[in-house]
Amino acid sequence: MRVLVLCSVHDPRDARVSTREIGALLDAGHAVTQVGPFSAYGAVPRDGVRGIDIPRAVGRRRLRALRESRRVLREEAPRHDVVIVHSAEGVAAAAGLRHPALVWDVHEDTPASLGLKPWLPQALRRPVAGVARLGEKVVERRRHLLLAEAAYAERFNQPHPIVPNTPMVPEHVPATGRGRAVYVGSVTVARGGDDLIALSRLVDDVRVEIVGPAAGDLADRLRAAESDRLDWFGFQPNEVALARLEGATVGLSLLHDEPNYRHSMPTKLLEYLAHGVPFVSTPLPLAVELAERSGGGVIVPFGDPTAAAQAVCALNADDDRRQAMADAGHAWMRDNANWAKDGPMFVRTLEAWARPPQPSAQ
Repeated sequence: MRVLVLCSVHDPRDARVSTREIGALLDAGHAVTQVGPFSAYGAVPRDGVRGIDIPRAVGRRRLRALRESRRVLREEAPRHDVVIVHSAEGVAAAAGLRHPALVWDVHEDTPASLGLKPWLPQALRRPVAGVARLGEKVVERRRHLLLAEAAYAERFNQPHPIVPNTPMVPEHVPATGRGRAVYVGSVTVARGGDDLIALSRLVDDVRVEIVGPAAGDLADRLRAAESDRLDWFGFQPNEVALARLEGATVGLSLLHDEPNYRHSMPTKLLEYLAHGVPFVSTPLPLAVELAERSGGGVIVPFGDPTAAAQAVCALNADDDRRQAMADAGHAWMRDNANWAKDGPMFVRTLEAWARPPQPSAQ
């Protein structure tokens, strides 16, 4: 099977796109072409993948990326059995493209996420979100959809396969240690960037390690906050970022109560548990559910760095409780949220949708 993967928005090294889905396809022996903004992110295709570089869609500068995406799709889609797009921009670029196995991998609430886009004027956010919701209904009648969250099904009229954004769970993980609270993921204000800075000033004997990209004023604040209590490492490849979890005390997720987060599982929480690290999280519904089911998390109020700091310090001081939570979380992940099981299901779904091979010209 030949698979074309396109996303003009995310870093081509995005964990779901590259590490999980492309990794699963390569493991199954399929050929992959990845279309993405490699140059813009200083990235290269992973081994075994044919890469095609396009401009990055960022802020209001999206037209060039849209045109290039559309050009590449017209040229490349007929040569591939399955085409996967990973953003609304990709769906727009594929408009009018006749391909029997064009797939939209839905891994965010696109209409809700528009409320967090600083480049979109406030007055336009609600009407644009309404147009996006209408557009989703149109797309699902014409394309295959994969959903990263069960809750996303409520946005659509038809049933669609759910491919959770689960990590690969190592069989064995190091014991937790003292003195390291780790955050892995993109850093924004809505994702709790300023709360992480505040927390670092409230904890004793614990360093806060932030692994992920940030931009603008928040990046300036992170650089200014670096001290003996806070390290900001910026963007790191997924495998490097996750390696920092080994032996950590706790994983942090202080997301705010935003519409785009209310129906999504913070993937970082799954990654923390998969690597044998308990978490401290704000009370988003799926985070609360994960803490209760796995026994591996502590929930603190939104926008309360003091409560988060108290939870971190309590885990840092109690070796037995911390390790018991880590063990419970890791075991739950191994059995219930493991890409070792979800990855093959993803590949089987695409294989079922792939168009039959075209007869060779004689």
